[in-house]
Amino acid sequence: MLAYDPLDVDFLADPYPTYGWLRDSDPVHHHLGTSRTPGFWALSRFDDIWTAVRQPDLFSSARGLTFFPDEIAMLGLPPNIVMLDPPHHTRLRSLIGRGFTPRHVTRLEESIRRFARARLAEMSDRAGDGEAIDLHQNYSATIPTFVLAELFGVPESDRVRFGPWVRNVTALQDQTLNGGGLDDPARADGIGAVAELLAYFSAVIAERRSSGSEDDLIGALVAAELDGERLSDWDILGFCFVVTAGGSDTTAALMSHAVMLLDDAPDQRQLLLDDPTLISPGLVEFLRLESSVQGLARTTTRDITIQDVTIPAGEKVMMLYGAANRDPREFGENADRLDLHRSFTRHLAFSSGPHFCIGSHLAKLQARVALEELLAAHPHVSVDPTRGIRHESAFVRGWVSLPVTHL
Repeated sequence: MLAYDPLDVDFLADPYPTYGWLRDSDPVHHHLGTSRTPGFWALSRFDDIWTAVRQPDLFSSARGLTFFPDEIAMLGLPPNIVMLDPPHHTRLRSLIGRGFTPRHVTRLEESIRRFARARLAEMSDRAGDGEAIDLHQNYSATIPTFVLAELFGVPESDRVRFGPWVRNVTALQDQTLNGGGLDDPARADGIGAVAELLAYFSAVIAERRSSGSEDDLIGALVAAELDGERLSDWDILGFCFVVTAGGSDTTAALMSHAVMLLDDAPDQRQLLLDDPTLISPGLVEFLRLESSVQGLARTTTRDITIQDVTIPAGEKVMMLYGAANRDPREFGENADRLDLHRSFTRHLAFSSGPHFCIGSHLAKLQARVALEELLAAHPHVSVDPTRGIRHESAFVRGWVSLPVTHL
């Protein structure tokens, strides 16, 4: 029997043996709580989670997406789109979707490619001078920050401030949602960053309302209209916060994990080198094996029985996407192996149902371009995860540092 503690350091380093035990022996697990975590339930099988996230009337997002009962108060922000249920969520998502279209995403491809090439050239120069290179810090993590600035129309003169804001907001989210104390330095820096970022975006929204410009995402959201309704300032601010806090680390993690997984599967790397068009469909396979979002919670609205276990109403239930995406019941006996020719129609890499990740196209665009350019420039790039530093998070599986061993 393996113990499941979502914040245990050993578990976070390699959660997959525990996930396997949960799937096989305790698929509706009741976590009784520790000194750092409250009690909650956890689902680990693919079918159970697939069904649950598509039933928002039974599994609500309105009380937050973590196992903490007071998560919304802990963050100090009003609920945003990811913490809403239909029909309010449906209306808001429809409006936001009118601004967050493929046109606003795909137009970024060439600028992402130029940025990636510049980063790779700098990395090559530094490696040539004998400097140590960190794939995550020097490459993967820089691309989402650049893309967010492009997406929001942040001018070059403001980007020196924007990068630290993104890092501090992400650190605040990690610290808060993993039981960090009020005296943690990351909390003060993060709270300040949130205030500054929201003030900055508020000024941009006001300018876009005045000018009518739709050249960037904020302008498009200001102009979005459905049946005579428009988004409020807070609706737009909340979405900007979600994209900033939730779309940076997760996308960077996908890029870094892809290289790590290819290191362990040289035959699959060769497939990509022989046929780079496999990168695009392969992104979901990378995310299936190393899900950037390992799990999010819902709250039961009534007593619900799953696998002959009854979860009472009002309970937090973690949907362990990281476990479900390796479930052999769904993906076969080789579910733990990278297979870029794998054929499957369902996955939970971006969740499913009404809360399917609205930024999935943007995340995949960034990762595709980043990997295309990286493998073209350095086809045998390799990393050393044993010397890397992971985020200690129950919700996001990613990196702080991932040293390069060969460029």
